[in-house]
Amino acid sequence: MKGIFITGTDTGVGKTYFTALLTRALRDKGIPAIPLKPISCGDREDSIRLSEATNGAISPVEINPIHFSAPLSPYAASMLEARPFPWAMLRERMQKLEADYPGPFLIEGVGGWRVPLDPTLGVREWAQELALPVVVVARATLGTLNHTLLTIDSIRQSKLTVLGIVLNHHQTPDDDASRTNPALLEELTGLPLLPLPAQTTHLLLPHWLHPHT
Repeated sequence: MKGIFITGTDTGVGKTYFTALLTRALRDKGIPAIPLKPISCGDREDSIRLSEATNGAISPVEINPIHFSAPLSPYAASMLEARPFPWAMLRERMQKLEADYPGPFLIEGVGGWRVPLDPTLGVREWAQELALPVVVVARATLGTLNHTLLTIDSIRQSKLTVLGIVLNHHQTPDDDASRTNPALLEELTGLPLLPLPAQTTHLLLPHWLHPHT
């Protein structure tokens, strides 16, 4: 499978927002990007938004084959629903998607990088199995330095490539933290950074995303 894995420093940091923008930007260039959110918990609005980003080229059900009703980690939600995490189904559906679409695939994780999927495996191990380069989505607000550095450290320890950081400025105050965070993250990680302005509807593709799609 060719594409990228999109993870976050936490839940609600804007992974789907970025994935939808990236999908549209690539498709506008004639690249048939397919966004996937294979695992979700709670409502399924994200899969609808991603389907809309392709103008219906892929359905919400295909985008999100594994769903738990409770808005919790997949592991916690699976315990509430008394059913184990369906690894076999996940792998089967991913193989079918790869056969049905040329890609590239933009695979969005669930929650943050270390979210558990079952008692022993989580998002990290799933990403290792996919073996795709990783993009990290983070908030631009105070506290993001710690969360982003910890996430990137763990990804690198997992022997996966980090392509860059997307810094989401949604609901970000104009303060010293938001002004200094971008340059500090680039300096401390050695990674390129893409600022995502609040309420933007158009994404200027950074060069570091092109070679991997």
